[in-house]
Amino acid sequence: MKNNLANMMCLDVFLSSQETSEYEAIKDLLTPNVSIKSPLISFDFYNNYFSSEMEFLDLENDINHVKGLACKFNWKNNFDKLFNDQEFDAIVITDINQKIVWVNDGFSKMTGYHKSFALKKSPYFLQGENTSLEAKKRIRKKIANDTPFQDVVINYKKNKTPYTCELKIFPLFSEKTTHYIALEKKVVSFET
Repeated sequence: MKNNLANMMCLDVFLSSQETSEYEAIKDLLTPNVSIKSPLISFDFYNNYFSSEMEFLDLENDINHVKGLACKFNWKNNFDKLFNDQEFDAIVITDINQKIVWVNDGFSKMTGYHKSFALKKSPYFLQGENTSLEAKKRIRKKIANDTPFQDVVINYKKNKTPYTCELKIFPLFSEKTTHYIALEKKVVSFET
């Protein structure tokens, strides 16, 4: 076993440097004696990579879904520009009467509410006792201005846990505004 080359580190590099005649002379020494099972040391690196890839694909899928709705409703917004460099956890699309017509999976993760529960409801069901009246008035006024805006509001998860939510709201229009899209990000979590 002293001359068993199968245990040699970088065996492939060594073999590639050999002439055919040299390889023929040593090939009998290359038979491995026992297969060695070693732990997968880099699994955590792969897992981190896989998780970030899945998040990217989920984001891309959400954006493509929004673009599909844009075709259906003939929105003229530039969605590549709208989503460029935006950080968000949830996407909420409402009609002109502020009834929810679509939310992404991130909405469910952030709020605890199932996507189907949110449909046809106003986002106001997320508000509670610590949601300030000033924030509500401010948001209503900004929506009435029909221009993009950013604001912060305290919302509540399904389990009644409050969280601070950063909203970036954009009117969606064809000839006139027909819907709104909110890109929402949980900023701070409160413990109750």
